Amino acid sequence: MALIEARDLTKHYRLGDQTVQALAGVSLDIEAGEFVAIMGASGSGKSTLMNILGCLDRPSTGYLRLADEAVDSMDPDQLAAVRNRRIGFVFQQFNLLPRTSALENVELPMVYAGVKASDRRARAAEALTRVGLGERMMHTPAELSGGQQQRVAIARALVNDPSLILADEPTGALDSQTSEEIMRLLTALNAQGITVVLVTHEADVAAWARRRIVFRDGRILEDRRTPGAAGMARSDAPTAGQSDHTSPGSFSGEVTGSNGTPAEDPV
Repeated sequence: MALIEARDLTKHYRLGDQTVQALAGVSLDIEAGEFVAIMGASGSGKSTLMNILGCLDRPSTGYLRLADEAVDSMDPDQLAAVRNRRIGFVFQQFNLLPRTSALENVELPMVYAGVKASDRRARAAEALTRVGLGERMMHTPAELSGGQQQRVAIARALVNDPSLILADEPTGALDSQTSEEIMRLLTALNAQGITVVLVTHEADVAAWARRRIVFRDGRILEDRRTPGAAGMARSDAPTAGQSDHTSPGSFSGEVTGSNGTPAEDPV
């Protein structure tokens, strides 16, 4: 059974007296455990699709099922519950609260989920430890590097044990070495069974995925799977329990299970 099943998705936006078509009949299935990169030029529809897959926006027509739930017909409260239960979000700009510690940032999705304070703290500490930030839990974002801030964001995305991570340009604000560290971390998460779908403009980032979907003018132009490990970088990605020794900020240990809210690209 597909984790994501989308059929004939369209999306239209009103811009003044004009109608802009962002998606023009998109159909695709994404199986549990896949690692998918969605590519395309600005305005191609990839960010619109990501927002629909993340239950942050609704299609104009068509239907969407997530883990066999018909999310396209849910009301806003039901959609919020699905997001918090099933989906972890990772964004280009990290979206961390600047005056709160890494630990408190990771706790935030559990506040919305009604988890009691002692459990929140324990689970947030565990998630930060698993992304290599066990010694920096009380640091604020200003006291962390860009790569460390993105790890906090990934820990936040994991803390409610989602089945799906949606990453929107997760390396866009990072240098090349730090970008590779973040992709190693996402690869390790995928190796442990979490479905990863990322939007990227960068071919070297997309090369980490085992499936690449290219958008143009609101349609799928190409959908290609790469058998086995994707790219040279993926072949030496760490497995659970291993350390990545390529840099002082690399993660070690196992990785496991949250949420945020991306800004929408109108197309």
